[in-house]
Amino acid sequence: MRRPLRLRLVLRDLAAGAAFGAMAVSGQLPVWALGVFLGALVLALCDVRLVARHARLSALGLLVAAVLLGMQLMSGAMNAVVAACSFAGLIAAQRMLSTPDAAAEGQTHLTGLLMVAGGAALSGDMTYALCLIAFGVLASLSLALGVVEAAVPDGEPVPVRAVLRPLSGGVTFAVAGAVAFFVLFPRLNWAMVGPRSAPGLGAVSTAGFSNTVRLGGAGTIKSNPRVVLRAQLAPDPGRDALDAYWVGRTYDTFDGLEWTNVAGAQQTERQITLRPASDTLVHQRIELLPAYGSRTLIALETPSRLGNALAHTPTGTRSSPVQLHGGGEVRFTITAPSYTYEAYSLPPDGKADLSTALLQPEKDQLLALPEHLDPRVGQLASRVLAGEKEPLAAARKLASFLQRDYAYTLEQGGMPEDPLGDFLFVRKAGHCEHFATALTVLLRTQGIPARLATGFYGGTRVDGGYLVRAGDAHAWTHVLVPGRGFITVDATPPSNRTSQGPVLLERLLALYEAVEARWRNSVVDYSFRDQFELASALVRPPRRPAGSAENPGSSRLPPPRAWVTAAVVAFVVWRASRFASRWTSRAPALEATRLLDRVEALLQRAHVPRFEHEALEDLTTRLARDGHPLALALTPLTRRYLEARFGRRALREGEAEHLLATLRRALEAEAARRAVKPDGQSSPTARAS
Repeated sequence: MRRPLRLRLVLRDLAAGAAFGAMAVSGQLPVWALGVFLGALVLALCDVRLVARHARLSALGLLVAAVLLGMQLMSGAMNAVVAACSFAGLIAAQRMLSTPDAAAEGQTHLTGLLMVAGGAALSGDMTYALCLIAFGVLASLSLALGVVEAAVPDGEPVPVRAVLRPLSGGVTFAVAGAVAFFVLFPRLNWAMVGPRSAPGLGAVSTAGFSNTVRLGGAGTIKSNPRVVLRAQLAPDPGRDALDAYWVGRTYDTFDGLEWTNVAGAQQTERQITLRPASDTLVHQRIELLPAYGSRTLIALETPSRLGNALAHTPTGTRSSPVQLHGGGEVRFTITAPSYTYEAYSLPPDGKADLSTALLQPEKDQLLALPEHLDPRVGQLASRVLAGEKEPLAAARKLASFLQRDYAYTLEQGGMPEDPLGDFLFVRKAGHCEHFATALTVLLRTQGIPARLATGFYGGTRVDGGYLVRAGDAHAWTHVLVPGRGFITVDATPPSNRTSQGPVLLERLLALYEAVEARWRNSVVDYSFRDQFELASALVRPPRRPAGSAENPGSSRLPPPRAWVTAAVVAFVVWRASRFASRWTSRAPALEATRLLDRVEALLQRAHVPRFEHEALEDLTTRLARDGHPLALALTPLTRRYLEARFGRRALREGEAEHLLATLRRALEAEAARRAVKPDGQSSPTARAS
């Protein structure tokens, strides 16, 4: 057996790797499945076929893996799609390491298709599309090389360089055709993809939200550039960078080490109203990504309503009720990797609600101090305020003092017993949690109600919306001002409130997010409405500037782009019709050729004597001239063959079978006649020319 072309096997294995990558980018496959496949891929690329000599052992291993996956599926530890995708990856790995024969080739490509389909059920991210394209190109080249290799006689080299160029052109044409088909084919929506946001590789909770805020520790989250939130705002502020607070939770109880809440879960509704609505609310369409990792809803300060939530779980998208907790926190009731919901907030310059809608225990906690609070804290506040009693003025005075006399740092070595005293009187340096805690407690020592708030600060504009990163996580202070409610006062230096990650990495991630947003809008959510708008944009005349008078000489005809598009479409249709007509004209010829092949086979089996290279029409002419009985059947058959082959008169339905049946009967009669003929009277023979 000829050894398979090495390049073809490499392309096949890389195609399988791309198909597996389409599933792996979802981050839902078990780690052991990733390890097994990657190990098999490396061995296959090194041309090490371990399974070739241990086929039964590998089959037993697959059976064990299937049982383990089934047990995990039955126990609820794994859903059916993930289990099926994992098993498809194992089968592909086993096939790649097998002897590279025709069966292994086909099975590897087939499992590749299954893995690509499984990837569509697990993830709709742009990385899936890249893996899909890579699989299509690599698998097409591998299959095409296989066809060329089969046509080359044994012992002769495969002309790889000569065929790669036309193969690449064919693959490019196929990809362009697939793109055109996607753009033009009418659709309601791309509902083939699975979750809108899969966890992704290495995805972990990075937002830092928990039921408590424990003072101390390094602020490493500030250097994390991962995007945790996407938001569309209406009205759109139109700024490149938002100067806004995204509040998630507030805390009213501080024991000297950590912040908690006295109130627990309250009401559960489809939508929670925290404050009465008005006509000037800022609407937010928010998507929380898997990197967020919490069930707390986020909204611009000061939220009025939150709800209409959808939880994007691994098994599909479901509506999620929301639950109100203490301190105005709203949580999803369903745990999922990602969520989308709506929120309404008061505008930045709007009047805050006069009633805080707090429970009595929460109001009582706004002045509570830790039991063993360092007495120097109160003395410091009194010295800084110098008799200032108005809550908001006092809070701003203390915030200015902290920003001026204290340094911002993310490096916090050790865990002091009194982190607040350590920040105020020893280190005099800390991050946002230290600044916010210090301001809140300093206010409370002077009888001014305040609480700690956590969430995010800022937002980067991308593709008409805003992105918030894990590094934008922030803490600040809510001071209760009589008649105005809670007012935000931030003691953290302004330059240290947003993400502290590497600038280059943040720019690269912003570029990726921009492309990802375009992918979601133009591909994942591409619908018939988008097709209609695209067609309308081509034929719609250019709009006049607002207020400009209509030019009497202006034409109402479609713009030039519409004519160019029409010309391109007409050219494509003309070329397609030409191709179709050629194919149609070739169809009778192909059918006639198949008829000729069958006639030649019948004549050969019947041992009809023929000259060397004697064509069917020459044979028929000779037999007719000699008065041979076969000429009666061959004459009409040959005439119809020539008409169909060269005269474009296609054979009618069943006509070929009728002509062949007539010839078959004639051959049988001729055979019977020769069988009863006396010796010495042989039938006409042909002489070799």
